[in-house]
Amino acid sequence: MASLTNLISLIKLLFVKDKELYVYVHGITGYYPQDIELYKLALVHRSKPIQLPDGRWTNNERLEYLGDAVLDLVVADYLYGQFPRKHEGFLTSTRAKIVQRESLNRVGRALHLDAHVRAATHSTSHNSYINGNALEALIGAFYLDHGFKRSRRFIIDRIIKQHFDLGELVKTEQNFKSRLIEWTQKYHVSIEYALVDTVNDSDNNPVFKTAVIIAGQFAADGTGYSKKESHQNASKKALDRLRSDTNFRQLVLTSSGEN
Repeated sequence: MASLTNLISLIKLLFVKDKELYVYVHGITGYYPQDIELYKLALVHRSKPIQLPDGRWTNNERLEYLGDAVLDLVVADYLYGQFPRKHEGFLTSTRAKIVQRESLNRVGRALHLDAHVRAATHSTSHNSYINGNALEALIGAFYLDHGFKRSRRFIIDRIIKQHFDLGELVKTEQNFKSRLIEWTQKYHVSIEYALVDTVNDSDNNPVFKTAVIIAGQFAADGTGYSKKESHQNASKKALDRLRSDTNFRQLVLTSSGEN
């Protein structure tokens, strides 16, 4: 049945206008598009929307929302099966490493999505993660076009297995905020994240600056293109300071009543 479907798709390919996009989608998913318009919309960044026949302007954000949900479910299901003895915290942390913006942006670049995305900004600038967002939108389009079963196969075979080394992934802990919170809980220390400033970079993308306060003491600050990213960067610097600066560590522990 699958071979017949591919044969029909190949015949249709002889008569379509968007041959390049058909071939590209097949190359990265393993399936030919049935509704090419979905994929064309998936590659429309919000910085350069298109106008629909009814006059409305649209972009790929709705498909990105859908693709994000599908990706989360597939990754969660896959990890649940791969690690039957691991606890919920491990599964959540590992899933986060796969679906985080930095990871998806890296995969999007590897798939050369930037060559197909319609955008007014440059994907080479560290902005709103155009490639990662487009990848989620593409997953959303593929889900609407081919259903969940094929989407699961596409995500596992063409994204997870080809672009992530699970063995290496589980060895690295990149959730610095969680690690810092665990440290403060261990020593009964208070922790607070405070938004210090918000500015725009040269491409007019918002940049957030967050400070982390431990036991009432300023520990570090960090910047990022999302509040979550700024929290992570501030947490990493705070952890590094707690390890390297014995005076600061003692000050924090003294403030908390620990010896």
